[in-house]
Formats: sequence, structure tokens, C-alpha cells
Amino acid sequence: MPKSPMPPSPESPSASPRAGREGDLLAVVSQSGPTVSFFDAATDQHVGTVEVAAEPHELCFDPAQRLLWCTHPYYSGYYHANTGRRTELTAIDPDTRRVVDVLDLAPEHGPHGLALDPARQRLYVSVEGSEDRPGGVVVVDTATRRPLGRIDTDAPGPHWFAIDPTGRTGYATNKEAPFVSVVDLERDVLTAKIEVPGSEGLAVAADGRAFVAAPYADSFSAAAGQRPESGIRVLDGRTASVVDTLPTDDVVLAVHLTSTGRLLVGETRTEPDPSSPIGRPVPGLLTVFDAGTHRRLGQLEVGRLPLTITSSPDGRLGYVACVISSTVDVVDLETLRRLARLDIAKRDAPGAHGLAYVPRPV
Repeated sequence: MPKSPMPPSPESPSASPRAGREGDLLAVVSQSGPTVSFFDAATDQHVGTVEVAAEPHELCFDPAQRLLWCTHPYYSGYYHANTGRRTELTAIDPDTRRVVDVLDLAPEHGPHGLALDPARQRLYVSVEGSEDRPGGVVVVDTATRRPLGRIDTDAPGPHWFAIDPTGRTGYATNKEAPFVSVVDLERDVLTAKIEVPGSEGLAVAADGRAFVAAPYADSFSAAAGQRPESGIRVLDGRTASVVDTLPTDDVVLAVHLTSTGRLLVGETRTEPDPSSPIGRPVPGLLTVFDAGTHRRLGQLEVGRLPLTITSSPDGRLGYVACVISSTVDVVDLETLRRLARLDIAKRDAPGAHGLAYVPRPV
């Protein structure tokens, strides 16, 4: 059963988590649509939809260019079960809600994870490997919207990528390879491999620690006792080592770190199903840790298979996209109470996945 949520704190109308969000937007990918939906962050009202190429997955907002980047890894399906890998990134204007560019990364393919360095105007895009080269990270100039180069990660399937706040170090999680790839973003080279038993989502703190979900989600179908312990591995990039593990009860895919130092973790839960080796997905959990002390702060039940998490810039609101239920839970992170549930399939199409919070123009 979920743990008790954090106790509520009294709040005046001026302290409402909705206050001051007029004009802000939440963008949500409908992976099976394929669309990107936009919601008013103050009212949760649906304000528009953009149609994009098949299989949109992740989103990243560039405030300098005011562009929303969207990856398209596959023609249909998902990692290890798809009909072929795509090569495109789509650039969307969130204010006019229209596609302004489609960047073809060919011969690179399977673009998925996105990380932005606004100071250097670089967008990092994880791509899958092929017979003649390993997976890696493509570097894109956000001003010209053109590729600048590639960084090898020495693994077939880097899926998520994140950078430290200085923009000097990047971490690529690898679903199948038993390590996390560490890259020097000033020299654009692989510098270390940190042993982790297959990895999923990640987030990087201001001090350079990386919080990595492991093991690889496919391992939750493994026989009891053979799967590595589920949880969040805490990595120290300076020593290229795992320094702690934050245990979770269930497999984790989504990890997000707020501006206030709360680590948001999406736990996937299943129940036995004779027709499926991985079981039947049931409502998942949002588990919250203090990133500094590693103390677990509370839990909240969310939709089925939480796949992407983001938060508002002030760290007050959390958003959890759940791909099976195709919902987004809007959470007050101070009280850990759900404020709303957005039904993405009702508005557009099934498969809620990538998220981005888009502040209003200033």
C-alpha cells in the first residue's frame, strides 16, 4: 500500500500552487496520436494541439529560442519492439502552436533523450547504435538548428541523457549495457563507465551527483530472486562510482529533480496476469525523496505506468505522465496531494509520455 502522504500545510490564497501561472503552459506528448497537447498551467484547460510525425516520445523546452523540441525514435512501437527507427527531431513554437522545423539526423537513428545547455546553445540528443558504430549523443546548435557532432557512449542503446548544471559533464543511461556512460562535454569524449545493472531515467543535481533508475525495466519480468534490487543509484561523477542506493518497492523508469531539491520517482506496479510475463499494470506511485539527505518524504498513487515526470520552475507543482492510463497527474509537491488528472486520450490520443513546462513569454 502507498505510504501516507506528507501532512498538508495551511496555505493562504496567495500561496496557492496555481497562483501566478497565468499564461504558462504544460505540453504533453500523445505517443500513439501522434500529437503534442497544450494545457493552461493555471486552470488545466486544454488550449491546443499540434500534430507531429509518428511516435513522439520526449520533449525539451528551450527558453532562449522559445522552441519546444520533440524526439521521434520509431515508426511504431517502442524500444526493442518497433517497426524501425526514425531519425527526426521536431521543433515546435509553443506560442503559436505550430511546427517550425523538422531536423533529420540521418544516418543517426532512434533519437530519444534530450538535454539542453542554454549557456552554450547546445541540445544533446541520445541516439541508438548500429552495426558499424555504438550508440551516442548528437550535439545540435539550438540557434542554427543544425548538428555539430556526435559523442560515442560505447553502448547500443543510450536512452536518456542528462547534464550537470555547469554543462561540462553528461550522463547517458543504457538499457542493456551494465554501466552508465559519463562524457566530457567540453571535449566531447567518453571519460568513464559507472557500473549499473541496466538503467532507465536519470536526473543530475547541482553538485554533479546523478540519480539513476535501475535496473532496466525489462528485467522486472525476470524470475524472482534474479532481478537486481530496484531503486535509484546515486552516482559520483568525480570518482565514477555508485555512492548510495535509494530503495524502491517497484521498478522505476521516470526520475526528475525539482529546483527545490526534491527527487521525484515514478514506480511501476503490476499484478499477476497469466496472459502476460510482466503482469498487468495497476496504478503506480510517485515517490518523493529529499535529494540532499536521501530521506523518503512520501508517496502518492498515480496512473498506470508512470513514464515521464517534470515540475514547474519554482518546484511547487509536479506532473506525472502515465502511458498506459494516458493521464497526467498534477501534484502539489508541498502537500503531496493530487490537484487534477488530465485525461490525454480523451482530449487527443492515447499514450501520454513526454512533458515540458513552458513559462509564458516575458
